[in-house]
Parts: sequence; structure tokens; C-alpha cells
Amino acid sequence: MRVALGVEYDGSPYCGWQSQADGQTVQDTLQRALSQIASEPISVIAAGRTDTGVHALEQVIHFDTQAERPLTAWVRGVNALLPDSIAVRWAHPVPDEFHARFSAHGRSYRYLLINRPVRSAIHAGKAGWFHAPLDLAAMQDAAKYLVGEHDFSAFRAAQCQAKSPVKHLHQLEIRRHGEMLVFDLSADAFLHHMVRNIVGCLVYVGKGKYPPSWLAEVLGCRERRLAAPTFSPDGLYLRRIQYEAKWGLPQGQDRGLRIEDRGLRIEDWA
Repeated sequence: MRVALGVEYDGSPYCGWQSQADGQTVQDTLQRALSQIASEPISVIAAGRTDTGVHALEQVIHFDTQAERPLTAWVRGVNALLPDSIAVRWAHPVPDEFHARFSAHGRSYRYLLINRPVRSAIHAGKAGWFHAPLDLAAMQDAAKYLVGEHDFSAFRAAQCQAKSPVKHLHQLEIRRHGEMLVFDLSADAFLHHMVRNIVGCLVYVGKGKYPPSWLAEVLGCRERRLAAPTFSPDGLYLRRIQYEAKWGLPQGQDRGLRIEDRGLRIEDWA
């Protein structure tokens, strides 16, 4: 049978999602716990990879198994074997036609950036930081140039394995909550480092290094070397994977990060 899981994790302790020889990845850790519950080797496929230090509110994975277990075993049973930094949120049986990566038709990310002169100790590893004042209006104007279907080669990592750099960015919104800037991005798919490279360019605009129209120039040139450096992974969250309703996945309706006066916590949006 094939089972899909919704998985939440703090990426700080891991060398990214994808399995590596040393086993210090989210995928390796999850597979070990699943294999114990199934009493057989389990290999999982994820909707997308996340880099070292990047977090997920709802990564979606699937795996095949011969083991017959109640769904609670794939949630509470697996969670009992996982470290505190990883948690299975839900489990759902799916037909063999379902594929966590190829059945997805959209992905959403959120980036949290603390904008104040001094770094945060409380949010270390959970939010990015920039010390100088940032012009929110200028960043919002710049973001408009990137929305739509474009060749995002200028925002693509050299090691990106995507077949095409053309992606449709449906949403790029920025808002401020006190000292925190929140970036929300949604697209059909993302290139490697695309979100962090976009954030880096928007920060360049926000600090006054370039005008908002510079984003259009960077996009049009398709040259990674002309864009800003890749921004820190600390504040990046894989927020949601979009699937057709026919799969019946019990995903949160709009799970996100809520910014509050005294800090940051993960919870469902109203």
C-alpha cells in the first residue's frame, strides 16, 4: 500500500532534507523511524527538497509498504521514535497513482526576516536578520516585477537540477509586523535557492542599494552573478504543498507562522 504523510520539521540540526551518507538529514531520520514501525526498510519520496537550516510546516511525502498498520501507527508511533525537531502531522492512504512530487501543482514558502540593529537570540535559527532599516514600500514595488511566468535563471543556484528555469510565481507579498518582515511566495514550482535569492535582491532594494526597477533588470539578464548573494536559510519555511482535492489529503487549510508582539509561534491561521 502507499501512504502519504504530512511532516513538520525544524531544519536547524540537519544537513537538509535529502539522504546523505552520514545519515544526518531529515529524510534519513524519518526513514529510520518508519522502518522500525513497518519492520521493513522504508524509502520515502518528498514533494521537494529543503536545504540545510530550512524548515517545513508541512512537507508531504509518500512511501510504499507491505506492512499493515493503523494510520495512528504512522503518526503517533513514528513520532515516538523521532527527535523533537521532526513530527508527523497526519497520515493518509493514497492510490499508487499519487506521487508526492509529481502530483503537486503548487508550493508555498514563507521567509521571516528580523529588521533591527541587533540580532535576535530568541529567534536564532528561526528567522533571518538584517541590521539596517529597510524600505518596505520599495521592496513591495520591486516584488511586482517578479510575479507571473518568467525565466528565473538569475535566481537559480548553479547546482540546480530543474529541467527548466521558467516558473510561474503566483504570489510575492511582503508585510511588516513590528521588527519582523514576512515574505510570502507561491509558485507552481521553485528553483534551487530561488526564494533565498529573491529575498536577497529585495533586501538590496530595501536598503537603497538599487531602485525597485533593478529587479526587472536582474530578471531580464538571466545572469545569477548580477543578482544579490543568497540570503540566510534561517528564516525560510516550506509552508504548504498544493494538491488536487481528489487525493483527499487532510492538510491544514492555511497553516502558517503568526507573528505576535512577544515573539513568533507556529499555529493555524484563523
